Amino acid sequence: MPLHESGEDYLETIYLLMKESPFVRSVDVANELGYTKASVSRAMRILREEGMVTVAEDGQVKLTKAGRAKAIAVYERHTLITDFFAQQLGVNPVTAEKDACKIEHVISEETFLRLRAFMIERGYEPRN
Repeated sequence: MPLHESGEDYLETIYLLMKESPFVRSVDVANELGYTKASVSRAMRILREEGMVTVAEDGQVKLTKAGRAKAIAVYERHTLITDFFAQQLGVNPVTAEKDACKIEHVISEETFLRLRAFMIERGYEPRN
């Protein structure tokens, strides 16, 4: 079953937090996204059921292999679209970021791959 937009946002956030610190808790995700602990707790349960995350007894949240792959894919879409808008179209970086956050969830694979090829042809190096 495909992940909903909010699930993708949670995975991307966990991935980015894990890049800063190996120990990520639900409360860290809640603080980063500005959501309630109850909302994040529900999302973690759903992501666990979908095999995307594990939550240890000490509260540490980790991405599974599938969760990490999905998080990286979402992050790549987000950063590439942001960079395309800002670098190629001259959109204000704040606006580019906001628009990319919406578009990353609905862009087709075909369009994304063409956009990626377009950017790489122009010397773009994807962020990770």
